Amino acid sequence: MVAIEVGDSGVVMNPDRPSGASRILLATCLGVVRPALRVAPITRATIPIGAVAIDTLARLRPLPRGIDREQVALNGFGLEILRPAGGSRALRHGAVLYMHGGGFAICGLRTHRPIAASLARRTGLPVVNVDYRQLPAQSITQSVEDCLAAYRWLLRHGADPARIVFAGDSAGGYLSFATALRAIELGLPSPAGLIGLSPLLDLDYRAKQDYVNAARDPYIPISALRSLVRIGTEADHRLDPMLSPVNGALASLPPVLLIAAEDEVLRYDCELMARRLTAAGVPNALELWRGQVHAFMSIFPNLPEGRAALARVSRFVRARLEQQEQARTA
Repeated sequence: MVAIEVGDSGVVMNPDRPSGASRILLATCLGVVRPALRVAPITRATIPIGAVAIDTLARLRPLPRGIDREQVALNGFGLEILRPAGGSRALRHGAVLYMHGGGFAICGLRTHRPIAASLARRTGLPVVNVDYRQLPAQSITQSVEDCLAAYRWLLRHGADPARIVFAGDSAGGYLSFATALRAIELGLPSPAGLIGLSPLLDLDYRAKQDYVNAARDPYIPISALRSLVRIGTEADHRLDPMLSPVNGALASLPPVLLIAAEDEVLRYDCELMARRLTAAGVPNALELWRGQVHAFMSIFPNLPEGRAALARVSRFVRARLEQQEQARTA
C-alpha cells in the first residue's frame, strides 16, 4: 500500500482497505485497550506502574537489525543515535531528531527503537532518539527543555540545521513542534522540516470533548488527556493556551507533514494545526489513514500501513534536505 502524495498544502484520505494485521490491531484496541483506559485512573502514583509495564513488554521485542546504536549522556537524560550499519556516522550529513510518544509519561528508547531504526534505514540518516525526562517527576515544559538541549547538542556537534528534521509521534509530536517554536524564539536556527505522527498539538482537552472522534477513537479517552494535562501543565486547573503549539508563532516554522488515523481524537489537533499553518503561509500536508489507530506507525512499524506511512515520512525528509541544498546552491 502506498500513501497518496500531496502538494504544499491539503488533506488526503488514504483510500485503501486496512490490512488484516491492522484490523487485528484495531479490534484489540477496541476490545482491550479502550475499556482499560476508561476505567484505569491516570495519577502520579499509577504512571510509574504503567511505565514499567510498557517497558517490560518492549523488552520482548527483538533488537532491530542492520542498525548501529550509540548512547550519549547529557545533563540528566540521554540520547540514542541509530545509524544504518556501515552508513555515514557524520551528523553534518543530516539527522532526524526524534521525540517518542507515550503521553509525556511512559515509553522511551526501547519502545520506540523500532520506528527510529526504520527511519534510519529508510533515510540513510542518523536518527537521534531523545530519552527526555517525563511525568510525574518532570513537567511537560521541562520535557521540552530536554528536547531543546538535544537540539543544541546536535548543533554543537556539527549538525547543519538545514539538514535536521524534527519528528515525533503522539506526545512526541507535541514536543517536536514545541521544541521548534522554542528554539526559534531563542534565536536558534529553524530545522528543515517538522513531522507529526498522530501528534498532540492542542493541550486544551475541553475543546475536543464535543469532537465527533472523542467517541470514535479506538483507545484514547478524553479523560486520559485531561489527566495528563492536569498533571503536566495545569495550575489550579488553569491551562496557559500558549503552551499549545497550535497557538504559537507558526509563521516561523518550516514545512510540515502531519499523519493521523481517520477516527482518532487527535485528528482534531492535526486539522486545527493544518488550518493555522495554511493561514500563516507555512507549507503543510495532512494525511488521514482509514481503519488505523492512534500512532499506528510507531506501535507496529512493520504493519503494511506502518511501512507505507514511514516511507512517506522518509520521502518528506529527503525532499526537505534536497530543497534546502538546492536553495543553498542557487
